[in-house]
Amino acid sequence: MIEVLRIKNLALIDDLELEFGPGLNVLTGETGAGKSFIISAVNFLTGEKMHPDLVRGGCEKAVVEALFCIDGEDVILRRELAAESGRSRIYVGDALASRETLAALRPKLLLHASQHGQQRLLQPGFQAALLDGFLADPAPLAARNRLARELAALGAGIRDLDAKAARLEEKRQFLEFQHAEIQKVAPLPGEEDALIARRAALAESRKASEALSRAKDAIEREPKVLDVLADLHRELLHAGTIFPEFTDDAEAVAALRHQVKDVAARLRKKPAAAFSADDAEAVEKRLFTLATLRRKLKKTLAEIVDMDAEITANLDFLDACALDRKQLARQEEALVTELAQALAALGQARRQAADTLAAALEGILRGLGFSKDVRVLFEFSPAEVYAPVAAPGGALTEDRARILWRPNPGQPPQPLDKIASGGELSRFLLALMSLSAEPGGPTLIFDEIDAGIGGLTLGSVGAYVKKLAATSQILLITHWPQLASLADRHFQVQKTVEDGQTSTRCRRLAGDDVAAELARMAGGGEAGSEMARRLLEAGA
Repeated sequence: MIEVLRIKNLALIDDLELEFGPGLNVLTGETGAGKSFIISAVNFLTGEKMHPDLVRGGCEKAVVEALFCIDGEDVILRRELAAESGRSRIYVGDALASRETLAALRPKLLLHASQHGQQRLLQPGFQAALLDGFLADPAPLAARNRLARELAALGAGIRDLDAKAARLEEKRQFLEFQHAEIQKVAPLPGEEDALIARRAALAESRKASEALSRAKDAIEREPKVLDVLADLHRELLHAGTIFPEFTDDAEAVAALRHQVKDVAARLRKKPAAAFSADDAEAVEKRLFTLATLRRKLKKTLAEIVDMDAEITANLDFLDACALDRKQLARQEEALVTELAQALAALGQARRQAADTLAAALEGILRGLGFSKDVRVLFEFSPAEVYAPVAAPGGALTEDRARILWRPNPGQPPQPLDKIASGGELSRFLLALMSLSAEPGGPTLIFDEIDAGIGGLTLGSVGAYVKKLAATSQILLITHWPQLASLADRHFQVQKTVEDGQTSTRCRRLAGDDVAAELARMAGGGEAGSEMARRLLEAGA
């Protein structure tokens, strides 16, 4: 049950708060005053989309919030709509929530019938889903839906497998040729960079080896460095006997001669080169082979390595494809068998539900002014659920329902969309809504569901709505004073202009205000006042 509703900055509504009560809550007012928009705000709060253009001009955001009572507990919902971005925020209590959370809550909050609902009622798909909502046991339907989803995914997988295999089979020879060309060279990831680095290192090694050879030649060519240093050492020693300051120089030259002698010894034992000439030739040959492959395939070496891995995977896929398809075919066959069993059980459950629902609808429709001979039937026709892919054959079908009815005796049953008038659809939808209602359950919203109804029929509808309101909260938008007079709480919606701004206002009526509104709805004047008086006396 919805207890309090507040709307701020939404379209023509600047700030509106309504306190609904149990039973029948009626909203009336002139056409265009904004009655249906209040209901649209409730729908927005419980998950439906709303265009950001509906945020009141000059405001950053619109806010709709309400206090619901669900299973004896209070639940506060709040939803905001930003004017600039169009994004909305949802709060359940004080916590942010998602639209999925609202979708799960909505069945506990609202059941909404409108003129749009009448049009949906004419759609065969809606009628079929409607019957499924009245199954005694939902297990067969759940099994059908689960298996149908699994088979749809499996069938898509088989079709993708077949399509990919067909594409690759057409290119198999070319793929094998490319694979063979690449395998002749067998490039490795990063190999070219490694070879270039190795070639650079080889060049540096060669330069170092040549430098060592030149150093050895410098030491050993005439006059030899060691002999020159020996002569220099001897002369400096002689000089040092007279000039002591050269003694240190003589010792330094001697040390240098010993160091050069060590270098000469190491040079004669020249270290082995890090890379041989054969290595250099092999590196150049490999680099040339890789370059040739790159030019042939017009790709980088990294792309060639990746391409070969992809080609290998595709060729492996083709080799394993037949086995994979057999496994998928076995899975499909098993699921098809399960689905066939589920569809048989579901067909039986639907027919049982159809008999029960038809009888219940007929009883309610008679109370809504239809002939005692009114008949409701469900016609079943086969509809394809799944066509096997791996082993094409007969498609699986289910019994899908369509509503037929006979409002008057002497006529053959026909589909609703062929013979039902607007008023008849309104009453039919009302009957369906009442069957879905539960005492103390979600709020029933009737948005001008009385369209096309008048005379004695209107009285029957009013009596039934009032009876329904004894166990369920109802929000009813109506233009009929006969229905408005039955309200437990009556709200009048008005459009006002203040300081050049148009706003929608809503106030709860009582006493003489109720009589005045009923008189207006009845056409005004003395006749309207007289009808209002009679309606209020009848209600009392």
